[in-house]
This record gives sequence, structure tokens and C-alpha cells, in this order.
Amino acid sequence: MTQVPDTVGMTAQEAALACSNAGLQVVLRHTAPPRSGPGPGEARVIRSQLLSPDTVELLIATPTAERLPRLIPRHLAIICDGNGRWAGARGLPREKGHRAGTDKIRSVVEWCLELGVEYLSLYIFSTENWRRPPDEVEGLMNLITESAAKDTAELVRSGVRIRVLGQLDGLPPAVREAVGRISELTAQCSKMVCNLLVNYGGRAEIVAACRSLVRQACSGAIDPSAVDEEALGRHLLTAGMPDPDLVIRTAGDVRLSNFLLWQSAYSELHFAPVLWPDFSRSDLFWALDDYSQRQRRFGGLQAEGR
Repeated sequence: MTQVPDTVGMTAQEAALACSNAGLQVVLRHTAPPRSGPGPGEARVIRSQLLSPDTVELLIATPTAERLPRLIPRHLAIICDGNGRWAGARGLPREKGHRAGTDKIRSVVEWCLELGVEYLSLYIFSTENWRRPPDEVEGLMNLITESAAKDTAELVRSGVRIRVLGQLDGLPPAVREAVGRISELTAQCSKMVCNLLVNYGGRAEIVAACRSLVRQACSGAIDPSAVDEEALGRHLLTAGMPDPDLVIRTAGDVRLSNFLLWQSAYSELHFAPVLWPDFSRSDLFWALDDYSQRQRRFGGLQAEGR
């Protein structure tokens, strides 16, 4: 494998030259839009990683990277992917990757709280994840239980309300008890709502909403002709919340993987190549700066909110 030069701390120009001399193609990504001209402080590399045997990606930070983005999404949703690959790349068991991913969740909650995000939805465990090896699933369930007990006091102090969304009846009793307790103890918190999607699937959520509407129609509680998008939305797990403005997926895969399918119909999408445990504050700001430059038309001709 080609040796990747240690470019962290170099200027973008120095790093690109070093990688080129090593026979590597270079992809530059910025945590904020590049400067249009010279200014105080130069853009420097904060992370490099191989995208393929002959291509290296350099993440560049500028002195403006930590500024407040121009537009903060009211509802930010994240598919937290890449824990297992993070562990595998370091020769560690997958459980270590999931622990590192849990630590990252704590950091992201803190960052979003500081930024003023009102709703944060994190994809923790999907209905399809039961297909993983039993020992890995058991470890994940234990980690959810452990984290719920460990983090409750800090979440209450920070004003973060936890809502756990998914098919909770399908979880082990100890996990149901733990997530029920953290939901109850943070119910009065009002600075930010953090949705943890556990044993969740977007298609299953829509099916459950439809079944509920059918039962009401069959009982005569509602007129079938009154069933519309708004009525279905009231039967989703996210009822009463705004749809996600921005969906971020880490680890490089470019798909939604059954995540908030109904709610994300008009969400902006950002796919970050970094594995979830490595997701940094700069990566978050990169995604938010990207979002700030989008024009959301919702099918119309006029950009809204610009």
C-alpha cells in the first residue's frame, strides 16, 4: 500500500504537493467554504484518509471554520454509521467501536445544544440490525442500558429531553426499562429534544401509522376521506415535531437505510466520508456550512428562508 505522508498541520498547498510526490491523487474537502482571497491565517490539514489505494482525501480547516454557520437547522438528523469499521481499522473488537460511537453521541449532543439546534435525531439501532451476530447485538443492548443510566443526570442538567423512538416492545426488558426511565426523567427538559431511534425502521413506522388509521376508519372514528398527509403525520413516532431540515450520514455510504423515510421527503442530505467515532466538530460545521448554501424550494420556484 502507498505510504500516506503525515500532512496534518500542513497548509493545503504543502499537503497536496507532498501527496502528489508520493504518487497519490488528492481530493480536498473544506470544513467551511474556501477563502476567495488571501487573509490572516492559512487553511491547514486537520485530517487525511485514503479513499482508495491511490487517492487520499485531505480535510482542510480555515480560521473561519469554527464560526457560527449562517443557517442552523431546526431539526438535524444523523445516521451514525461506521463504528464497526472504525474498530476493525484499529484491530479492535467491534464492541470498542460502538463504545467510541456512544462517546461521540455525547459530544454531538453538546455541540448541537451550543448551536441552538431544537431537535436532534440519531439513528442508533435499526430493525435490520438484529441480523448481526448475537454477541454484537447483546453488547449493543447492554451499552444502551449502561449509557442511559450513566448520562441521565448530565442530560437533565443540560436541559436535553430524550425521546426513544422505535418498536420498543421488541427490545429486551432491561433496555425497555432503561430507555423508559431516561425518557421519564428528562421529560420536562426544554432546551433541546434528542430522539434516539432504537429498533427503528422507516417502512415499519409508516405501516404502523396506516394500520392505526385503518382501525379508526373501520370503527367509524374518522371518515376515510379525511385521511391525508397531515393525518398520517399525526400517527408517526415524530408527531408534533418538524421534519428534519438536514440529514447527515457518516462513513461514506450514500443512502438513507430506512431512516425517517416519510419525514425526510424534503430534507437536505449531506454524506460525510468520516467514520462516526471520528466525526469532529469541524465535520459538523462542514455539513452545516454545506446546508447553509442550499436553496430549499420544496417543489416551488422561490427559495424559502433566503
